[in-house]
Amino acid sequence: MQIHSTALVHPKAELASDVEIQAFSIVGEHVTIGSGTVVGPHCVISGRTKIGKNNRIYSSAQVGVLSQDLKHQDDGTGRTVVGDDNIIREFVTVSTSTQHHEDPSMATAIGNNCLLMACSHVAHDCILGDDVIIANSSALAGHVEVQDGVIIGGLTGVHQFVTLGTMAFIGGMTRVRKDAPPYMIVEGHDPRCCGPNTVGLQRSGLEKEAIGRIKKMYKLLYRSDLNTKQAQARIEEEIAGSAERTCMLDFIASSRRGLT
Repeated sequence: MQIHSTALVHPKAELASDVEIQAFSIVGEHVTIGSGTVVGPHCVISGRTKIGKNNRIYSSAQVGVLSQDLKHQDDGTGRTVVGDDNIIREFVTVSTSTQHHEDPSMATAIGNNCLLMACSHVAHDCILGDDVIIANSSALAGHVEVQDGVIIGGLTGVHQFVTLGTMAFIGGMTRVRKDAPPYMIVEGHDPRCCGPNTVGLQRSGLEKEAIGRIKKMYKLLYRSDLNTKQAQARIEEEIAGSAERTCMLDFIASSRRGLT
């Protein structure tokens, strides 16, 4: 291990043999860090935090720290889980989970291959999937779910309990109050759905037929003067069975705050 002489690493922390901890960083007692991960200078990794392999954590980031929920007591029960191959840039903050619920398996969780740009914030009990990008100075409030492939533009705020659907694109400076449907672009203040995230879908390798189905679902949801239940029924009737159709219908059925 490459641990700088000024770093403070608790002797009970579990670090893989090739982990690097740079100057003036602090690693707490209940922290586990996987192979190939580099923790930059002046970082704090605390709480019951498990970090996977090949992550790069830049200077002054704080991961697994006590949440900013005033009801959350520092009783050591919160958990934070970070997957593999993530980039966590300067001054990012990731809060540990709260334990108002009684399920000890719950955690603030970040998947694999995510990019959290400088000064972004992931609050307590958030769940991020894989390949998520959060741009500078954007903030997720507590209990937000960000599904695979979502991109969030800079200076964006996301309300508590909101879900951002698979491959959605959230434009910069958007105030997201309701759930953002999969595959769609949401932006503005007040926010609105602007249509399918066509460029992002193409870059993700979706075939033309799949993108065509997504465009039809968008038209039924937003351009057909149907309410949500009517649009659901029409999607079930008119869109061929596919992963995209299942994803959209499941998302609508499980929406906690209603669709943007």
